[in-house]
Amino acid sequence: MILNNFSAKIRPAVVAGMFYPGHEKELRNAVQNYLQIAGEAESELKIDLSEITTIRMLIVPHAGYIYSGKTAAFAYQYLHQLKNKIQRVILLGPAHRFRLTGAALPAVDSFRTPLGMITLDSELMEKILNDYSWINVIDQAHSEEHCLEVQLPFLQETLNEFKIVPIVVGDSDSELLAQMILNYSEDDQTLIVISTDLSHYHDYQISCDLDLSTAKAIESLSPEMLLPEDACGAYPLRGALLAAKKRNWHVHRLNLCNSGDTAGDRTRVVGYGSWIVTS
Repeated sequence: MILNNFSAKIRPAVVAGMFYPGHEKELRNAVQNYLQIAGEAESELKIDLSEITTIRMLIVPHAGYIYSGKTAAFAYQYLHQLKNKIQRVILLGPAHRFRLTGAALPAVDSFRTPLGMITLDSELMEKILNDYSWINVIDQAHSEEHCLEVQLPFLQETLNEFKIVPIVVGDSDSELLAQMILNYSEDDQTLIVISTDLSHYHDYQISCDLDLSTAKAIESLSPEMLLPEDACGAYPLRGALLAAKKRNWHVHRLNLCNSGDTAGDRTRVVGYGSWIVTS
């Protein structure tokens, strides 16, 4: 399918006002506040990121900002130092509202948020479609999906000029995903963003235990240990971790919590974590 046929089509911000503030000023203030909180907490981390110049990937949550915005900001704050370097962001996340095998690109040329328009990298999208038969243009997979949209305001606040390649991932082969990620992400101007929450709807302590186990699997680059019940974005996450393992990249945990720590009760929580992957 030729993406140029869709060159005038815009995907609107479908979860603005629900997952995050729907007005520009309120949204900008919220994102900046989360980034400030994360920046002030950075000194408490037990890892030294001061000399890192190449961030290959972010692994971040995608719940409503009141639940997981601060956790996401722990990763996004590190993009400030790369704001003029990163020119392309490939986003991968799960399909919540559309049954999908393989992966899907949207039939649009830009995404809108309350902070403005983001252009898609149509040239790279054409290459991906030509190179991988398991990736197709399926607009329905994107039309109501929130997991990639909620990442965009953070990118808009931390980067300057950039284009995106949004990919919704369903049941898929980790080896094929890893190959695709490595084919298009090994230049220093490209960032991979993996969107995933962790465990769902357990009580607080069970969630903490499960998510700690998932975190250890992520940090040891053990994609085979991750199941969809461990992380809703297990398929893109497994592909990303396999790619990182092939290149001996390093995973740094930045924050791990759940909705019981932020804006929910502790009887039925969702887990969140953020990591950066560096070379």
